Amino acid sequence: AGAAAEARFISSAKGKGLFATKNIRKGETVFVERPVVSSQFLWNALYNYRACDHCLRALETAEENAQRLLGRSSLVLPHPEQCSIRKDLHQQCPRCQVTYCSAECRQAALEQYHQVLCLGPSRDDPTHPLNKLQEAWRNMHYPPETSSIMLMARMVATIKQAKDKEWWVKAFSQFCSKTANEEEEIVHKLLGDKFKGQLELLRLLFTEALYDEYLSRWFTPEGFRSLFALVGTNGQGIGTSSLSQWVHACDALDLPMLQREELDAFIDQLYKDIEKESGEFLNCEGSGLYVLQSCCNHSCIPNAETSFPENNFLLHLTALEDIEAGEEICISYLDCCQRERSRHSRNKILRENYLFTCSCPKCLAQADDADVTSDEEEEGEGETDDAELEDEMTDV
Repeated sequence: AGAAAEARFISSAKGKGLFATKNIRKGETVFVERPVVSSQFLWNALYNYRACDHCLRALETAEENAQRLLGRSSLVLPHPEQCSIRKDLHQQCPRCQVTYCSAECRQAALEQYHQVLCLGPSRDDPTHPLNKLQEAWRNMHYPPETSSIMLMARMVATIKQAKDKEWWVKAFSQFCSKTANEEEEIVHKLLGDKFKGQLELLRLLFTEALYDEYLSRWFTPEGFRSLFALVGTNGQGIGTSSLSQWVHACDALDLPMLQREELDAFIDQLYKDIEKESGEFLNCEGSGLYVLQSCCNHSCIPNAETSFPENNFLLHLTALEDIEAGEEICISYLDCCQRERSRHSRNKILRENYLFTCSCPKCLAQADDADVTSDEEEEGEGETDDAELEDEMTDV
């Protein structure tokens, strides 16, 4: 899969970058990548966004998904045959009852990390160390969520279960790491004002639930902070939705014009109604660590973008422009609205969340612009919160 692109070291300041190894056409898929580890966000799961515990595939049918988001159990979706959810394939862990979309995912989770993390009959026991850890995390990190302590738990569990522990330690060590004061900034961003006290509480609970001699460094205050910062800097948001899969399938239907207009109007209205009821929280959301994607540097005029068209954790990187062999492939860490703002505003967000100042062609061209934000931008200034901490939560 990595044939069209490869990671190369650029400089100690920039770290790695991703470069095209051949000419890539606009619209082409550069690669499809599976995460080394991923996890659904905890509030997202608590609010009944039902996703496969391994690959995050949405488990509700498109109709159930729409009914829940609307708070209307009477809603009927046309063209139900366009829904891709196969409930007959769903499986549960026989010990703790978490649900998977397939036997393959149940097996993959068991082989990689679930033996260590399976709560068995203690699934609803609030005094179980893993449940205490998750409860503490939820009380520190409210929606909109950008990370999960369970991503770190799965990293530890993966190494605990692995025959070749060194291979996995190496796999995790390829992700960009930061200096101590940069780490501190990232952790501060994730945990807010009380971060020192909260980080120590999390570390103690994390140790109680997962301590492993082989990884003892990860459980020290410095090691734990590094692990936290690694996930904060490299975590890529994952979003899945059976409703959006159904919409894509409906868009592709060959319908007579009148039926097409009716269906489009129905879908537009449905999304308006859902937005009133559920706001922006439409997807099953989580985050994952992707080796190749994490090498993609930011540009305010990106030539590629990430998405999750398979309704699971498989990340597709797609070219937005023609890219020539040898050219760097860049994505944007900012969403569309943020990209339209002044250079000063864009860099404020990037510095706060990713600890760098952008020098892409757009920023260089605007270098002489005044370092003040326009009035209407000042008003919007407060809106850039933790949601940007992660590489832009991707629309499915």
